[in-house]
Amino acid sequence: MDEQDKKALDDIEQYGCHVLSIMEGEGEPCFSYSIGINKKQGKPDLVVVGLKSELAHSIINNYKDRLQEGELIEPGKFYSDFLGGFDVCFDKVSLKHYDEYFGWGKWLHDGYEFDVLQLIWPTTEGVWP
Repeated sequence: MDEQDKKALDDIEQYGCHVLSIMEGEGEPCFSYSIGINKKQGKPDLVVVGLKSELAHSIINNYKDRLQEGELIEPGKFYSDFLGGFDVCFDKVSLKHYDEYFGWGKWLHDGYEFDVLQLIWPTTEGVWP
């Protein structure tokens, strides 16, 4: 086990998750995602696409904390207090995206037996994707 693996496992044990931020690539936006929420709480991990890593990290930790406090986050339901002033919702990520985006999740779970939700928000004009 290398130092990155150990740090991820230590973060999961100490904080309840580890957050990874991936810089944007050719034609692909940046994204951040958690590992460990599913392992520790049996609830979906979270991916945030297109926001700066600091903001995404904060949102993921807020999500994890709310789950730890007993809140149930439901796909398709709107929430107004995750991203200042915007309603957001969550959608389940299809397994077909796991190979491309969630390598660390696959490492932690030794396969595909974990769930991930994606945070979705409208444009500043209120248009939803």
